Amino acid sequence: MKAYLENINKAFESKARLGIMSVLMVEDRVDFSTLKDTLQLTDGNLASHLRALEEAEYLQVEKQFVGRKPNTTYQATETGRKAFNSHLDALEQLILNNRKDS
Repeated sequence: MKAYLENINKAFESKARLGIMSVLMVEDRVDFSTLKDTLQLTDGNLASHLRALEEAEYLQVEKQFVGRKPNTTYQATETGRKAFNSHLDALEQLILNNRKDS
């Protein structure tokens, strides 16, 4: 059991970060407002989770202006995709192992 837990990535333990990465695994690029609406998070809460994932190099940030309005988009990096898939694999193994033991 300990081997499965070693592969669980603490960066994805929060519901918000799990949601962010889940969205970015499906969509190539997503803007801040879409993430906020989809995940039902406040600006500050979303921003802090995005910053943590960016610092871990799991997502890439692109800031630009559309007309006069700032627009920030996010995209999962290759490192982020690999780390998230490894995390999901570890969770899956943990669940499967627990079902066998029941």
